[in-house]
Amino acid sequence: MENDDNSQEQTNIEENLDYSINNIVATAKVEISEKFDLVKLARKLHDAEYFPERFPGLILRQKDPRATFLIFSTGKMVITGLEEVNNAEIAINKLLKKIKKFGIKKTEPEIIIQNMVASGDFHQKFDLNKAVILMEYVMYEPEVFPGLIYNMKDPRAVFLLFSTGKFVCTGVKTEEILKAAISKLTKEINAMDLVSEKVMEEKFELSFI
Repeated sequence: MENDDNSQEQTNIEENLDYSINNIVATAKVEISEKFDLVKLARKLHDAEYFPERFPGLILRQKDPRATFLIFSTGKMVITGLEEVNNAEIAINKLLKKIKKFGIKKTEPEIIIQNMVASGDFHQKFDLNKAVILMEYVMYEPEVFPGLIYNMKDPRAVFLLFSTGKFVCTGVKTEEILKAAISKLTKEINAMDLVSEKVMEEKFELSFI
């Protein structure tokens, strides 16, 4: 009976989670017959930027789906700014169609999700000073930054938790892990009774790539 109660509690928590994914970072490797000539590639691609004296990769921004590519001469790529996991494959395939004449051997690159960044709201105010006392693996220096940093160990995730109840979560690779991490933090907050009526003034703005 207790297991059924715990399962129902978990279901209720997950159904009421309020979050949105702001940024997904992925990597991909394209098999090529020879190294990319990034100078020629920059001329071929619209909205491409290549300044080798500043950064060794070519920077390309796509609008649909929204994504920013870092392309290296070895065929390795880093993709940022994605809002959905499925958009990684769509964005890469769209790019490969544009550069198919540049010695690409294989058009199905392995795509690996490296990180997700999500923001959300617990819809209740928190006493972060109390949280520092009761929680492990936390850091809170309000004179430097208004948010509490919590390094969750299982599942692995990093939270920025604000007294307003808003949060940012990063360091996860799937949405399932993201949900599990937020659900676990919800339980910890409720168990420790961290709810407060006071809210510290927050002057920092968070932006995402």
